Amino acid sequence: MGNAVAVTEQTFDTEVLQSKEPVLVDFWAAWCGPCRVIAPTVEELAVKGRLKVVKVDVDQNQEISIRYGVQSIPTLMVFKGGQMVERVLGAMPKPRLVSLIQPHLA
Repeated sequence: MGNAVAVTEQTFDTEVLQSKEPVLVDFWAAWCGPCRVIAPTVEELAVKGRLKVVKVDVDQNQEISIRYGVQSIPTLMVFKGGQMVERVLGAMPKPRLVSLIQPHLA
């Protein structure tokens, strides 16, 4: 999984909500084709000190998915200071994804 960290319902609050740096959360599932398509792009966005990238397997962590209203995947969310500040649905080209995330970088 490269630079991304797998998070679970037990580690989500610590890894995401209490993170000092902005966090890109990738809600995905192994069976999701579009999730696999964007995975390399999501991995590339992890920049130490500027953006942390974590992955949440929706099949294994349904409570988090319900808490944040994830109804389709891939869903990407940016959290900053414990709050969701950006939500992106579906696969998209890297330049568009970067343009959505850039304003939230540390």
